[in-house]
Amino acid sequence: MKKSEIKLRFNLERQEKQVGKKVLVVDDEKLIVKGIRFSLEQDGMEVDSAYDGEEAMEAARKKDYDIMLLDVMLPKLNGFEVCQQIREFSDVPIIMLTAKGDDIDKILGLEYGADDYITKPFNILEVKARIKAIMRRSGGKQSKEEAGKVVVAQELKVDCDGRRVYVEEKEVNLTAKEFDLLELLMLSPNKVYSRENLLNLVWGYDYPGDVRTVDVHIRRLREKIESNPSEPKFIHTKWGVGYFFKG
Repeated sequence: MKKSEIKLRFNLERQEKQVGKKVLVVDDEKLIVKGIRFSLEQDGMEVDSAYDGEEAMEAARKKDYDIMLLDVMLPKLNGFEVCQQIREFSDVPIIMLTAKGDDIDKILGLEYGADDYITKPFNILEVKARIKAIMRRSGGKQSKEEAGKVVVAQELKVDCDGRRVYVEEKEVNLTAKEFDLLELLMLSPNKVYSRENLLNLVWGYDYPGDVRTVDVHIRRLREKIESNPSEPKFIHTKWGVGYFFKG
């Protein structure tokens, strides 16, 4: 094998293993945290842990993470409270760990700003697959100095490469999925996407959730970019069909 081929193969394997990615795992069950940590570290990730909501908040404020795994049932502050507070200062992707079959936990997690959820008990391979999928879609963190394609619609400005959104020149913090939704709709103005299409394009065809996930994210997105979310001027509903961005 040529040196160039060896180097390419090494880079591809390194990328697939998410080497150097920083992960915060938050769960009060130490055996679960230990198992997740061991598996993610085998893929070259840097893993920190917290065992209650207050520890999670302290860690999230001290360090910039690439992704968080956040259990719903936590001492001191529950997972919903942690997620909501983190969204006040960070758009780090958050995967909620919820009780099996508890749909209300899944919906609430999305309402509070989570990007995805996994039900317990889970297979660690599923956890790793979800992490890698979110990493691919978010494209990694870009520095503030990076400039790329910018799309503008009235007072709304979206920096596609930097993954930054501004309303009237003021930056708005979006979650990874909220940004993906906005970018997809904005780059194809007036094109109506069904909720099923949006679910498949943004979350992936293997995503086990349903179209309520899309509705929750659209509502949260409107709350962040629309001056009057009940009468949106950017993201519109085509009743009985889906959503579109009015160009």
